[in-house]
Amino acid sequence: MPDIVTISGLLDRLRDGVVTGDGGYVIALEKRGYVKAGNWTPEASVEHPEAVKQLHREFLLAGSDVLQTFTFFSTDDVLDLKNGQKFSCSQLNDSACTLAHEVAAEGDALVAGGITHCYAYREGKGKKEVQAVIRTQLDTLRKNKVDFLIVEYYIYVEEIEWAIEEAKKYGLPVAASMCIGKEGDLTGVPPGECAVRMARAGADVVGVNCLFDPVMTIDTIRLMKEALDAQGLHPFLMTQPNGFFSTGTDRYGYLSCPEYPLALESRTVTRFDVHKYARAAYDVGVRYIGGCCGFEPYHIRAIAEELAEERGKLPASSAKHEPWGAGIRNSSYEFINARANREHWENLVPTTGRPGPASHHFKKLH
Repeated sequence: MPDIVTISGLLDRLRDGVVTGDGGYVIALEKRGYVKAGNWTPEASVEHPEAVKQLHREFLLAGSDVLQTFTFFSTDDVLDLKNGQKFSCSQLNDSACTLAHEVAAEGDALVAGGITHCYAYREGKGKKEVQAVIRTQLDTLRKNKVDFLIVEYYIYVEEIEWAIEEAKKYGLPVAASMCIGKEGDLTGVPPGECAVRMARAGADVVGVNCLFDPVMTIDTIRLMKEALDAQGLHPFLMTQPNGFFSTGTDRYGYLSCPEYPLALESRTVTRFDVHKYARAAYDVGVRYIGGCCGFEPYHIRAIAEELAEERGKLPASSAKHEPWGAGIRNSSYEFINARANREHWENLVPTTGRPGPASHHFKKLH
């Protein structure tokens, strides 16, 4: 594969302004028939590369500045348990990197090599063995010349410290995010302390991803920023929340919802919720703003449109879309035309459409 040339790297882009991340791959591809629920492993990178590539392309058109390799749960210990070792970690990661690079070259996107937690830590196998598993992910990513590394979906701060430490050896920028809410990691370490420990381990970008919805994610990143500021630490901040409202859940977030994972549609955040999230994240000081499970391309477009002035551009797919419902003014029905304004969509509280009262109501981000 030829060297990938980009106009500027991640840290330069973050210094210059906001970076729009992409969305969630495993949930989106499960809905499309390419990922097995429960396993959540990325065989589609080899079995159905065209499906992965198409989703990359949709995120790119929606305004993603970063395309993350589809390498979630691509560790040999996880694959062996969940997949009978049909494909190796290196096989999946090689293919995933190729697909991400091919689509990124169609625009000006960076390729992020993603690594996730492994079972070795939960099995108590110790730092040396955990880092050995992490290296099996990192070696292939470096060989495929990713632009930076995302160390994500860690629920134990000690494990992510070990992962960051190993990732920093590869000479690439490292973005680190934990799948935690305001209660902190599974051992009770508060979000602020988690952020400080990630920064001191060497992460260039620190934040949270997945498990919790945009409202809860904003609450958590605020706690992280307060603690980092108090310690005089100033890494860039990132948020990639879950796309399903999960207010009131425990430390496992949306995993605890009875609808998880096959009936979550009624909890899906709207594009207008994402507009509010993007603005709230930016106002807190977050500069890497994206989404995780449940975030589809139209959600990412909402981020890019909300921050179009800060980014200096609209996403390509905005050619077929106008923010805040303005485009529906062309409807042949007057009562629908009346909704072609920001006030209607900004104040709307969606219902489930089922008999009885709305099943859930959500507080505003501001």
